[in-house]
Amino acid sequence: MAEKVELSVVILCYRSGAGVVDFIKKAEDLIKTLTDSYELVLVANYIEGSGDRTRDYVLKLADDNPKCVALCKPKEGMMGWDMRSGMDAANGKYICVIDGDGQFPIESISACFQEVRKGQYDLVKTYRTKRGDGAYRRLISKVYNFLFSILFPGINSEDANSKPKILKASAYQQMKLKSDDWFIDAEIMLNIRDKKMTFYELPIEFYELEGRSSFVKPAAIWEFMKNLFNYRFDK
Repeated sequence: MAEKVELSVVILCYRSGAGVVDFIKKAEDLIKTLTDSYELVLVANYIEGSGDRTRDYVLKLADDNPKCVALCKPKEGMMGWDMRSGMDAANGKYICVIDGDGQFPIESISACFQEVRKGQYDLVKTYRTKRGDGAYRRLISKVYNFLFSILFPGINSEDANSKPKILKASAYQQMKLKSDDWFIDAEIMLNIRDKKMTFYELPIEFYELEGRSSFVKPAAIWEFMKNLFNYRFDK
């Protein structure tokens, strides 16, 4: 069993390619200013035959840096499966999750960690006040968050899908997460509500994605909506 640390940072690296190396190094430089007791859980699960070389970069980083833990398995699910895999592997008192594509500012980890460390909240996360990813994505996000607030009153989240999220490990251990797809962020917020936990949100700017197109395609949007209604009316 790995040694317990104060902060586990789960970085979702799927199809980030060589660019993830710089992101991880910048993230570690920041984390070193926050705590000496940390680990980086690098999730680079891949679709077999896809040609995605992200795992090669991640495995090299883990070989060179004992603070890094590499998870590189053939995919059995999509984003939700990756996130659950990383969080299940984390050994920190606090568990942070952030995407490795650089759209969420690394500096926001610091603000979230300083807040959750005070002990008042089970989860501290961000919400996006300014987005650089285009009018289409902004519209989809507004519609999704509106439907989420209508279908699941009492949560009062500005932006259910935003990251980074930092949870107390004790809070994560109480959650029953099942989503293998994009619904995982909403499922976390629903667990927060249902378990009567507390959360706090901090504003951030969401950057334009560089180097590849967004994974949020029309099929993913339909998946978002379907999961919202299924979760609401199947319970």
